[in-house]
Amino acid sequence: MSTTFLAPRLVDYWLTVAKRTWKGTVVSSFVVPFLYIVAMGVLLGGFVHAGPAKLDGATSYLAFVAPGMVAAQSMTTVFGEVTYPVMGMIKWHRVYYSMIATPLSVRDVVLAQLGFIAFRVGLVAAVFMSVMGAFGVFSSVWGVLVAWLVQVLIGIAFAAPIFGFSAGLKDESAFSLIFRLGMIPLFLFSGAFFPVSNLGPALEWFARLTPLWHGVDLTRMLVLGNLDGTTALVHVGYLLGLACLGTWWAVHRLTRRLIT
Repeated sequence: MSTTFLAPRLVDYWLTVAKRTWKGTVVSSFVVPFLYIVAMGVLLGGFVHAGPAKLDGATSYLAFVAPGMVAAQSMTTVFGEVTYPVMGMIKWHRVYYSMIATPLSVRDVVLAQLGFIAFRVGLVAAVFMSVMGAFGVFSSVWGVLVAWLVQVLIGIAFAAPIFGFSAGLKDESAFSLIFRLGMIPLFLFSGAFFPVSNLGPALEWFARLTPLWHGVDLTRMLVLGNLDGTTALVHVGYLLGLACLGTWWAVHRLTRRLIT
């Protein structure tokens, strides 16, 4: 593998992709966050009467659910970026083959695409948090800024291993399982909509092992100003480790698919 880092040379390519596809993501990136906040936080939240002791320190259901939804949105954004698009660039359009026919290595290709995904997640999270700000959810500016960086970390922590999984598939039939048995259960049982302590001991233990729970809990602590340093370091270490291992696996799997 080449030791030269050439991933930045793909910036023009991914900017072109963004310019040609941004209209198809307007609703999911800009309209959906507002609808989520209004429907789940304001309307449904009006029927939830619970104090901070039952809402992980949140003073209202809106304050509880909004940080969870932005973390969940960061995850769901990623699933659409590293499943069918990765398959398409290997099997249908064969773009990856043209990329590695240049001095670019597989590592450069993977890192450049993950960089684009980080940009997408960051943009979506910024819009979501802007909507949250209008409802007075935030407790401090610094907490919001760090929480925004956490969304990028959540995105890469999911994108890298799913990229690796997609890179080794021969066809797209397994993607339905990823969405149904992976994304949806994580979305529902991550603590985004209710405290995981309501699940019972066994399911609560399992939920705390999932990456989205770590992202949700860290985001909520930062947004609400209830940061616990030790717990936050565990969350960051978990997500960062998953991102690093996933990136290595993605490079390994794509190299085997394209070259060996």
